[in-house]
Amino acid sequence: MILVPWWLWARGPVVRALGAGLAAGVFFGAFVLVESGSWAGALVVLVVLGLFYGVRVARRMAGLWPAARHMNSADRAAVVRATRRGEAVGDPRLAPSVAQYADALRRGAEEDLARRWIVVLVSVFAVVLAVYDTLMGTRGEMIASWLVVVLFLADLLWWPRRRDRLLARSGRAAAASARRPPAAGSAPQDS
Repeated sequence: MILVPWWLWARGPVVRALGAGLAAGVFFGAFVLVESGSWAGALVVLVVLGLFYGVRVARRMAGLWPAARHMNSADRAAVVRATRRGEAVGDPRLAPSVAQYADALRRGAEEDLARRWIVVLVSVFAVVLAVYDTLMGTRGEMIASWLVVVLFLADLLWWPRRRDRLLARSGRAAAASARRPPAAGSAPQDS
């Protein structure tokens, strides 16, 4: 939810699922290719992980911000863009949606924090595997393993600060948008 950019919110749920799934599938498929040199393995990861992750992200997005499905794509994108930037939304009728999206980001971050121990545990295993692959594995295994370690370190060290800044901006956007009165008799339109 937090990683989904505003331009992906401008699309429907199927395109959002495909976009998120394709990004994850290509990314991790590349790891398989580097590690094993297998195009077939990389393709399997692309398809299977892409489908699984894409569906999961789309469902999570819909569950955390259910009001988004009742908005048209331009309004949804405007709300997400303004909220992520920490600005009041330009259209006063969308002010309640900014607060809803900011709340969805906060709830998504809280859910992620509850599972933080898993990231720490897997990070330890990644370091152990990287050391093993350095000593006993092929060059591809070593490179892939240390790239995974770098990703986990970024998730543990860099991402929390980035997430906190995003949540602070979304709080500012919700507060700024709340100061704007909604337009009389208008509500976001269905897509």
